[in-house]
Amino acid sequence: MMRGVLREGMIAGTAGAVAMTLAEKAEQRLTGRPDSYVPARVLERLTGMKEHHGVASQVVNLGMHLGQGALVGVLRSVMAHAGLRGGWSSLMFTVVRLTNDQIVENATGVGAPPQTWPRRELAVDVLHKAVYGLVTGAVADILASRGGPGPGQRHAAKEPGRRSGVGPVPREKAFSR
Repeated sequence: MMRGVLREGMIAGTAGAVAMTLAEKAEQRLTGRPDSYVPARVLERLTGMKEHHGVASQVVNLGMHLGQGALVGVLRSVMAHAGLRGGWSSLMFTVVRLTNDQIVENATGVGAPPQTWPRRELAVDVLHKAVYGLVTGAVADILASRGGPGPGQRHAAKEPGRRSGVGPVPREKAFSR
């Protein structure tokens, strides 16, 4: 099961990162906003690489976008396999992606806390991470659904709605794979 979750998460996360990157490029054409090299600077600092400029910096940026997207996508795959699927779960995951970015950006000194950003920049970042979260979630959900409902979904199906007195499904029925 774990190998499938990892593989599916990396596929879903990569799909989300590609969609986010395409959305960013479309938004930049419309707004004239320049490229941000924050992802490249974060990767350079995390790995000890020298700082790149020009085309090399764009390559490092793309590598960070895809690599981080693939790795964080594994968590969304875990969510989907547990039964946390659909738009609500993808929005919860979007917060995880935003948090992940802020941790690595602030820990490396490349970024600043979001509450210090101009509102427009913050809105653009949230929008792009929402694209990532929703696309990653949709792909993870499709891949996980091949194994049937997750344990949480089986529990919810016992009695529709949240009710007291409805215990969990028996352990032997909790996991389908």
